[in-house]
Amino acid sequence: MKKLWSTRFACALMAAAIITGVSGCATGPERKASDPLEPMNRAVFSFNESLDRHLAKPVATGYTKVTPAPLRTAFSNFFSNLGDIGNFANNLLQLNGTAAAEDLMRFTFNSTFGLGGLLDWASAAGLPKHHQDFGLTLGHYGVPSGPYLVLPLFGPSSVRDASGWIFTSALSPTTYLPVEAGVPLFGLNVVSARADMLGATDLLEQAALDKYSFVRDGYIQRRAYLLNDGKALPSYEEPADSGDDLTAQTLPGGGAALAPN
Repeated sequence: MKKLWSTRFACALMAAAIITGVSGCATGPERKASDPLEPMNRAVFSFNESLDRHLAKPVATGYTKVTPAPLRTAFSNFFSNLGDIGNFANNLLQLNGTAAAEDLMRFTFNSTFGLGGLLDWASAAGLPKHHQDFGLTLGHYGVPSGPYLVLPLFGPSSVRDASGWIFTSALSPTTYLPVEAGVPLFGLNVVSARADMLGATDLLEQAALDKYSFVRDGYIQRRAYLLNDGKALPSYEEPADSGDDLTAQTLPGGGAALAPN
């Protein structure tokens, strides 16, 4: 269990630890106030892109070829169902009773009648899917996002959002499984999520002149959109330099898609 926990947070902790050392290098007349760590972020982004191109994307492509579509959907539903535990906890912390009740109903309904979450009967029954995490909970109570931050392996984030991953993992049942069971499940989750985003990343390759800027701006806009409870459409103009926050859906390898999780 300790090895699995270390695997999930080592990269986040490493990135946080070197912020102070590299922030002084992030200078230049065109540097955005919301991205003072851009030189470091671009280096990590390039590393993630290379890892994704040579490992994650080929594995995800192979996964889609050998795994029947209904089974891929079942795996996606399973991990989405586990995610409703975190949605419930964070909506509860935000005192959003209605959303928390819907999250609990979704998890109970799908776990009971959906074969442990492999089938998503809750959505068919009209229960909405929420997208909450501890970073949004901190933002709900006024904690600023801090600088934009690209984490090794995990991709787009911010200082505030990265700190919330510890809470998120603590709520995941797979965290408490033995390593021999938890590691394969964690890997399947990553491959399944990457496979779901193959089309979006292909579009990103074609549409973005500067992928780093496109992903960064999409992430910041989407986070602010979620922080505002989705009450307004995200602005696709240049995001404000305050760094707080509207998010694109994070992709393995550092990419993002302007779509809900």
